[in-house]
Amino acid sequence: MKFGTKAIHAGQEPDPSTGAVMTPIYQTSTYWQKSPGDHKGFEYSRGTNPTRKALEACLASLENARYGLAFSSGMGATDAVMKLLQPGDEVITGNDLYGGSFRMFTKIFANYGIKFHFTNFAIVDDIELLISDKTKLIWIETPTNPTMQIVDIAAVAQLAKSKNIMLAVDNTFASPYLQNPIDLGADLVMHSVTKYLGGHSDVVMGALMLNDEELYKRLWFIYNACGATPGPMDSFLVLRGIKTLHLRMKAHCENGRQIAQFLKVHPAIDKIYWPGFEDHPNHAVAKKQMRDFGGMISFTLKGADLKQTFEIASRFKVFTLAESLGGVESLVNHPVTMTHASIPKEARDAVGVTDNLLRLSVGVEDVEDLLEDLKQALAD
Repeated sequence: MKFGTKAIHAGQEPDPSTGAVMTPIYQTSTYWQKSPGDHKGFEYSRGTNPTRKALEACLASLENARYGLAFSSGMGATDAVMKLLQPGDEVITGNDLYGGSFRMFTKIFANYGIKFHFTNFAIVDDIELLISDKTKLIWIETPTNPTMQIVDIAAVAQLAKSKNIMLAVDNTFASPYLQNPIDLGADLVMHSVTKYLGGHSDVVMGALMLNDEELYKRLWFIYNACGATPGPMDSFLVLRGIKTLHLRMKAHCENGRQIAQFLKVHPAIDKIYWPGFEDHPNHAVAKKQMRDFGGMISFTLKGADLKQTFEIASRFKVFTLAESLGGVESLVNHPVTMTHASIPKEARDAVGVTDNLLRLSVGVEDVEDLLEDLKQALAD
């Protein structure tokens, strides 16, 4: 089944009681049992709900995985993966990382005796230098947030498998339309469903997709026992949003390409980060493992200090200055004070997340309007 067909149909059948084509919102916390233990697979909605179950099947299908688990946020999904670890275990992760992940790793799980190594994944051979018998997990983003570093998933997966280390990939920026880490050898895929999968800035949700049955059972236990599961209304909204994922991603990519090309030659721009450019680091890897280059673009403003960057960020009229990404509307974000504020300045500066850096989530509006908005915001 092709991607667009899976986005519309995977995990969903007409409702047996009414024939409803769209999966109903099963707004219930509990379920009737004919006698104790005699039920139809549903007992309590923290663990299982029919609307969420349909969504999880759809999510798994999009990533070519056997299993899907939906969480109440992307951080809830990440938290569940970290709870697979024990005190003394070590994790290797990227030095350009979503601020929320960095905060969770360093401020929460480091307190429980888990050690995190932050490194540049661009050179896969360098990762091996950090591996010890205590290394239990490699956690990567690609493209990274916000400097769009590209990691060779297949190469890291080969290394991880040779050392019996679990590999998890945060695939939020690419979406399953552009990239499928499980096909490249990853053990786990994490999504902030809030972003491209939901696509309409109206839901907060996360997800894990995987193939291994034993790992799924361990994660399902954490998922049910700790309770970071989404409700049926949110599950319904994401099911609805996914039905247009393939159409939206085409528009995000087309608009993103035109805007990246515009910014590349604009006199107000110093550096631009977009993996579609041939001079972008690891562009060849991006071209190999992605189907297109997406709608996420970051850039630095030439000669601008923090105050001037604030002024420019506040001038946009079509782009909205806001957190998040991946919705139909275009957003502009200032990582230093928004998504990456929890990361120390020295660590941010080391990877290029500077005061004058802005990140765009290019939406699906008419691109001429987006270009005009950029022109007026960047004008002297």
